[in-house]
Amino acid sequence: MSYTNLTAVEGEHSGDLTEAPDGASEFIELRLGAVRGTFVVPQVNLFAGEGFEEVEESFFGFMVREGEQKGRPFEPRTVRMKSELRGPGRVALPLAFRRGEDGRWHATWLHLYLSGSPTANRVEGSRVTVATLLRGIVERRRLTVRHLTGLMGAAETTVWDGGAVPEGPVTYIGLARPDGLHPDSTVVTPENLRDLIPE
Repeated sequence: MSYTNLTAVEGEHSGDLTEAPDGASEFIELRLGAVRGTFVVPQVNLFAGEGFEEVEESFFGFMVREGEQKGRPFEPRTVRMKSELRGPGRVALPLAFRRGEDGRWHATWLHLYLSGSPTANRVEGSRVTVATLLRGIVERRRLTVRHLTGLMGAAETTVWDGGAVPEGPVTYIGLARPDGLHPDSTVVTPENLRDLIPE
């Protein structure tokens, strides 16, 4: 789907903005149930003007609109994930969605930036390059935390819901150490995540 074809591949593009001195947002709405392919790869192209690192703010996000949200105007609180676009190049590939065998969609954050052209970047101009590049990335089997915890021989794995912490020592894997965790616990956060990888 492109600004040159606003209603294609089971979706709609909000239109091509050519001037926005006070900032602007563009949207693409896809009906995921009607998408025939396995992958959806959002692409942010700079047609002209400043680069991603030169503007005051630029970001990409996605939201899921279902149930009572369906058909309502854009509401920032419905955004599921948002990420800044701050890389070199004129073509940004923030993430890729892949439909799993169970029919559910999964996202892989990419944060890739292609050099593109100085002006007039369009989806049609980089389709082959993007397809070749992403095939090697999204089809690759990744090392998961679940696999690593299995290698650790964990007798039981529990997803912590943010409530009360266990009384005894545990091995905790997360973004930050929770308050009140037993002092003899083993804590793995992004700072020491590499410690889980077997030597």
